[in-house]
Amino acid sequence: MDVIETWKGQHAVALQAAMRATNEEFARRLGVAVRTVAAWHATPATVPRREMQRALDTLLDRATPAERRRFAALLHPDGAAQAQALRVAIAVVVRDREVLLVCRRGEDALAWQFPAGVVKPGGSASAVAVQETLAETAVHCTVREHLGTRVHPVTGVLASYEFCEYLAGEARNVDTVENLDTAWVPITSLTKFIPTERIYPPVLKALEALA
Repeated sequence: MDVIETWKGQHAVALQAAMRATNEEFARRLGVAVRTVAAWHATPATVPRREMQRALDTLLDRATPAERRRFAALLHPDGAAQAQALRVAIAVVVRDREVLLVCRRGEDALAWQFPAGVVKPGGSASAVAVQETLAETAVHCTVREHLGTRVHPVTGVLASYEFCEYLAGEARNVDTVENLDTAWVPITSLTKFIPTERIYPPVLKALEALA
């Protein structure tokens, strides 16, 4: 497991991304204010105080094997986090008038979202979208269109949105460590699972065209 000798804001942001936690969730896990987490995003070179260093050590020690793998993938070979290069591929998989969602386990709550995975430096977002969908849900899909890229308003990572078409497979929860469930949801009911303000506008537009 990677060991951080001196945590900086960029390392904390990498750990947050590996745990797929919102600013609020990450702050609760560490027992800090949300503005502290936001400050790490804004100033990656910040060195947290000593007690926070210990809290981050503890959180990393308690991370699941999958979270540790993602954290390691977000580090340079020399062990320094490259927060500015954090990139996640998000798969918006459609079948007729339904969209595929996973129910992600959180520290204190569950959250429905699209299948997603970390894109390693030099990797392909479209390939990761297809691979992570299969790994999480047993569903085979193909990328139809790239919908755009943005800095995610909650996690602060670079998110690449891939519009995917269902090919085969029965949706089931394959990654039981990270997810509680997976489901095909009617597009017209999507905002009952994910708040409208958290959905990338081009995603909404593409889905509304199918509803």
